[in-house]
Amino acid sequence: MNYRHAFHAGNFADVLKHVVLTRIIAHLRLKPKPFRVIDTHAGTGLYDLSGDEAERTGEWRDGIGRLTKPFAPEIEAVLADYRAVLAQVRARHGEGIYPGSPAIIREMLRPVDRGILVELHPQDHAALALRYHQVSNLKALHLDGWQALHALIPPKEKRGLVLIDPPYEKTGELPRLVREIARALTKWPTGIYAGWYPIKQQAAVNAALGALDTLSRPVLRIEARVRNPAEEGGLAGSGLIVANPPWTLQQDLACLLPALDSRLAQVDRVPGFTLERRGAPD
Repeated sequence: MNYRHAFHAGNFADVLKHVVLTRIIAHLRLKPKPFRVIDTHAGTGLYDLSGDEAERTGEWRDGIGRLTKPFAPEIEAVLADYRAVLAQVRARHGEGIYPGSPAIIREMLRPVDRGILVELHPQDHAALALRYHQVSNLKALHLDGWQALHALIPPKEKRGLVLIDPPYEKTGELPRLVREIARALTKWPTGIYAGWYPIKQQAAVNAALGALDTLSRPVLRIEARVRNPAEEGGLAGSGLIVANPPWTLQQDLACLLPALDSRLAQVDRVPGFTLERRGAPD
């Protein structure tokens, strides 16, 4: 309940998470049938990078702040939806605004699709509801995200994505992420699940993600490190596990991750990235 994303909005972890989010939603939009996106730990949706919280840390400068210079055309093709959402949000709310996952979902859903935004923090939920309660295909719920994950699946649309981005303030949340996705897959085996996690100690992350091989569906493990874990202290990188990944996602990220690795690295030696397929075979 103490974590506030406004201090970290637009940082390197947000860049990776939100690019992956836009690629998954873009894939879902390829078919005309409606889909649902469930955001279990939604935050407030919009963040002012010139505000007190963001300025106090300045983390966005080493994230979205490093993406002002264009990449090669093939990289920009992967980033196109992410950049388009950023432009749309800033045109509506101001140049200094960074979109959280609810704002990205709002921009990318079609009228036939639905989004459920879940937030437990009372102040953040109030801001979320105020921003999105008039959007006809969005609903903001004041619930615990882990409980909402299982209460809201399977959706009636039968297609969709669950984004899980807990605050990691309690010990054991990364192993819990794997367990909760495994449980959710038994209830909605065809849904896409994207779970974000921080990297501070790489060995601890590797141990927690060993259970990915027991999952009943294919999973992508995606990581980007900007510093050397356990050497520099603090957040060294971030990752996502994506169960039932779109068939194009691995190819997209194989193109993108080396470029992000070079652009976002915060030490002279590029720390590297991970892109591997785990879980059950296709």
